[in-house]
Amino acid sequence: MSLTQFLFYPLAAVIAVSTALAVTRREPVHAVVYLVVSFFATAVLFALLGAPLVAVLQIMVPAGAVMVLFLFVIMLLGSELSKPRPASPFRWGVPAILALAVAVCGLLLLSDAPEAASPLAMAKASARELGTFVYEHYWPAVEGISVLFFVALAGACFLVKDFRPAKAGEDRP
Repeated sequence: MSLTQFLFYPLAAVIAVSTALAVTRREPVHAVVYLVVSFFATAVLFALLGAPLVAVLQIMVPAGAVMVLFLFVIMLLGSELSKPRPASPFRWGVPAILALAVAVCGLLLLSDAPEAASPLAMAKASARELGTFVYEHYWPAVEGISVLFFVALAGACFLVKDFRPAKAGEDRP
């Protein structure tokens, strides 16, 4: 049994449990933390499967950028979600029906799957080849995205800045 085979099921369990916890938590900050754990476990799984570029992108894009943005938005704007809501007897009805439908579809797909599917051929692509291709063929889009990121960063700094005059004895940067 190889290391990949040995670690696959524990990683899959971590991904499934942390994603389920992210969806079911009432506190948005806890949900974000569980989702980041799921993203990191997915990145480790990609690395074990021999796709280090996808693993790094999995950490940089969803876990690094999007989740940090969600966390700051939640913390800056506050959350009305964490206040208790009245319980409804039909609260879990629609999610239960959807989960059952997904499970039935999955079982139908597995029962119809061919027994001896041929494995896919390994594709060789490196980060250097991808970067060279993107910067040679799509450099205007890359530059446009970098400008959009800069504008988003400047806008976030502007939104956070406190323009009120400082009170006596208050020390602000």
